[in-house]
Amino acid sequence: MAVDQLTISDEQLLDKLGSARERLLREIRKAIIGQDEVVEQVLLALFVGGHSIITGVPGLAKTLLVRTIASVLDLSFKRIQFTPDLMPADITGTEIIEEDRATGRRALQFIPGPIFANIVLADEINRTPPKTQAALLEAMQEGRVTVQGVSYDLPRPFHVLATQNPIEMEGTYPLPEAQLDRFMFNVKIGYLPEEEEVEVVKQTTSPQDFAFERLMSADEIIAFQRLVRQVPASDTVARYAVRLVNASRPGTPPAPDFVNKWVTWGASLRASQFLIFGGKARAILRGRYNVSCEDIRAVAPAVLRHRVLLNFQAEAEKVDSDRVIKQLIDHVPEPKSGL
Repeated sequence: MAVDQLTISDEQLLDKLGSARERLLREIRKAIIGQDEVVEQVLLALFVGGHSIITGVPGLAKTLLVRTIASVLDLSFKRIQFTPDLMPADITGTEIIEEDRATGRRALQFIPGPIFANIVLADEINRTPPKTQAALLEAMQEGRVTVQGVSYDLPRPFHVLATQNPIEMEGTYPLPEAQLDRFMFNVKIGYLPEEEEVEVVKQTTSPQDFAFERLMSADEIIAFQRLVRQVPASDTVARYAVRLVNASRPGTPPAPDFVNKWVTWGASLRASQFLIFGGKARAILRGRYNVSCEDIRAVAPAVLRHRVLLNFQAEAEKVDSDRVIKQLIDHVPEPKSGL
């Protein structure tokens, strides 16, 4: 739907979302120093209705980051520490027998698990067995959980942010590529520059008393998710996203030599969809109501890095997925209008 077809209420929501980026970053910076790109990518996924993985070593404030975003957006937050002995019921909830004191009758009562929150931090998701991982991923896909044949809807908006530790992989259960594909973004969080790290050390070793302004409500975020889908994307932009994804698939005509050399498996159709969704959300957060190829390029690393599976030759040559994606972006030109 074009912008001129939106209702007055929709236009007001678009204007609010378009001016929200700096206000959101201002509030989040009260607790989080630096990492603006990481923060924006998490917000983009949330405004689209997708889920994210954050990859980074311990001690980079991943939990504080997600908790702060939840506070600024006035959303409920739960953290689940994934461990080898975590069971599916520990996530989804379970039924217990309760007795009615007035009648003496006993009945099963469902006790919701920690997944019943707007933002769920799945900490070190690769440290729990596949059965438990599957329970979380099913909830992400369906927006509800089923216990003893009864389905329970999860709160909306619902966003899972899973973390993976890139070190100490021994004894872990890495997510298969088909499950990783359900995550919209794989966000890399790295070390801060020296000046920002000095600021963090000073701030965290002093008394802290943050008072966050609640900038959005859950209902507004749901409305934003609906509006993102209405932002127009031209045929040129859609074709560019598709060509970028097609070029990541080895053994196909669009694949360049370096993809055939280093890549075992390329990105799926879902990657093309998430490139467009991410581009739409990025455009709105910058006050624009149409998507550009630059928006696609900006979100491409987070969308593609967990969908491009490298081979042993790439590993031997110390080539990572980010290098492949950068070369893809350099290799694939923007389509000419109408082509």
